[in-house]
Amino acid sequence: MTSARMSTLASLRKTIGRLEGETDGLVRVALGHTDADAMLQGGLVRGALHEVFAEGGRNATAATGFIAGLAHRLAGRRPLLWVRQDFAEIESGALSLGGLAALGLDPRLLVVVRAGDAENALRVTADALACDALGAVVLDVWGEVRQFDLVASRKLTLTARTSNVTCLVLRTAAMPATSTAETRWLVRGVPSPMATEAWGAPILDAELVRNRHGQTGRWIMEWKCDEGLFREQASYSQPVAAAPAYRQVETAARRRAG
Repeated sequence: MTSARMSTLASLRKTIGRLEGETDGLVRVALGHTDADAMLQGGLVRGALHEVFAEGGRNATAATGFIAGLAHRLAGRRPLLWVRQDFAEIESGALSLGGLAALGLDPRLLVVVRAGDAENALRVTADALACDALGAVVLDVWGEVRQFDLVASRKLTLTARTSNVTCLVLRTAAMPATSTAETRWLVRGVPSPMATEAWGAPILDAELVRNRHGQTGRWIMEWKCDEGLFREQASYSQPVAAAPAYRQVETAARRRAG
């Protein structure tokens, strides 16, 4: 009888510790970027809340691409639910399934839910996180959302830890506030390198501004669509125009004359 009680007590302590954020036994998913993964002690924690902020509306596309990459890494081959506030679609346009597929996401595993307002988006997200059949849930809201306060973020975090389903929150045109997020990222667009014969990999300026288990940092990341990984930015050699043919003839003539 005593042994059974001790076993039950140990199990309860383990559950409480997990819900309160103890780091023992956390599953981390590597992003692929060496320096970022090192700062994250191996990668992003699965079954937690992670925030991605776009610096103003002009960087909404870059932040959406970044969170799509995170979702790809964290969800794997399990379904991804994307909860989107209607106002976000009005401001930045509808999600392109073709574009997400080009980034490497499987549209067959993606379910998009449109919510009339932020309150409904939060409610749907909380309900979805309780379903352990999902790989990840993206909450996509625009502007300063009064409903997304510390209490709401704590509720999402506890639900994510219980089900082990990752919650990714995309905030556009909003300022970071106190929350229970495991990590917080600020994402900006980066000018493309010199044009080549084919489209290059998407390049992002990703700044880790909150990390519950370590330091922060800032990196230029490339998203490798075929590999489904973030990598260090490749070095692109700048093309140099060839000298015109008449210049080569003229130079040779001068050398002979000299």
